Amino acid sequence: MFAVIFLRFAIPGWEWLQNRRVNPAGLFVQNRGAAYTADDSVLQPCFSHNFPESSMSQFSRRSLLRASTFAAAAVACGGVSRSVFAAEKAAPKLGIQLYSLRGYSRDEALKHAKELGFESVEFYSGMLALNAPDAEIAAVRKQVADMGMTISAHGVNRLTKDAAENRKVFEFAKKLGIPCITADPDFDAFDNLDELVKEFDIRVAIHNHGPTHRYNKAIDVLRVIEKRDVRIGACADLGHYIRSGQSGPEVIRILKGRLYGIHLKDFAEMKDRTKGVILGKGHLNVEAVFTELQQVDFPANGALSLEYEENEKNPIADIRECYAVAKPAMKIFAAN
Repeated sequence: MFAVIFLRFAIPGWEWLQNRRVNPAGLFVQNRGAAYTADDSVLQPCFSHNFPESSMSQFSRRSLLRASTFAAAAVACGGVSRSVFAAEKAAPKLGIQLYSLRGYSRDEALKHAKELGFESVEFYSGMLALNAPDAEIAAVRKQVADMGMTISAHGVNRLTKDAAENRKVFEFAKKLGIPCITADPDFDAFDNLDELVKEFDIRVAIHNHGPTHRYNKAIDVLRVIEKRDVRIGACADLGHYIRSGQSGPEVIRILKGRLYGIHLKDFAEMKDRTKGVILGKGHLNVEAVFTELQQVDFPANGALSLEYEENEKNPIADIRECYAVAKPAMKIFAAN
C-alpha cells in the first residue's frame, strides 16, 4: 500500500501513465496483491517510460528529493523490491528450446547444447515429462547446473479448466526450479491460472502457433492477459508470428511489459505454409529483435530460446549457424 501511495504522490505524470493502454505500472495498481513478478521487476517500467514534456517540467530538485525519500522508505518497509532500484540490469541468457534437438537422447541433446555455446535450455515433455518422478527431476536439474547452464522454462504445455491438472504442472515447475511455464491455455483456464501464478510465483507465458491457432496475432494474446495477474504473459514465437504476418519487433512492442519468453525462429515467407530457415535468411531482423528486447526491458531470467525445427536428424550445423547470427546481436544488452 505504501508503494502505491508513493507512486501516486511522488511522481508527476501519474495520470498520463494511468491512461496508457499497455501499462505495467497500471497493472501493478490493478493487482495490489501481486506487487512484483518472479524477478521483482514489474515496477521497473514505470521509472523508464518517457513522460510528456509538460510532466517532466514539473520535476524540481525538491520533488526529486521527495521521490527518492519516499522510494527509500518504501524499500525499507518492504513495499517495493530492492532490485527495482538496481543500477545495472543483467542481460538475458541465450538458450535453446530442446525440441530443436529432438532427434537425440536427453543426455546427447544437453551435451550438444553446451558445446554449441548455449547458456540455458528450455525443456519440453519429450525430453522431460510432466509426470517424471521427483528423483528424475532433481537429477536433471543437477545435470544441467553441473554443465554450467540454467533451465529457463518448460513447454509448450496445455492448461485447461481442470484445476487439479493445472496444479500438477505448477508443482512440476517448482520442483524443476523454473521461473516460467510456456503454455497454450484454454480460455476457461485463466481464473484458475490467476490463482496459481500468485500461489507459486511462477509465470505463465502464452505461446502462439500460427494462423490457424487461437493465439494467432499478438493482440489475441494481449486481450486475454491484460486484466489478469501480471505474471500471466507471453512467449512470442517469432517464427510463427512471421507465418501470421507480423514482424518480430512489432510483436515485442505490442507485448511490452508482459513478455517472458521468446522463441527465436525464422521462416522464408510470411504465410501459413512455409519453410524454416537460418536466422536472418527469412523475415526475421535479428538485430532489430534484440534492440526491441533491450528497449522493453525483457527480463534477465526470461526464456530466450533459439528454436530450429528443420533437419531433425542432423540439425547441429544449422543450429550452429543460427547461434553465430544471434550471439553477436546480443551485444545490444552489454552496450546499455
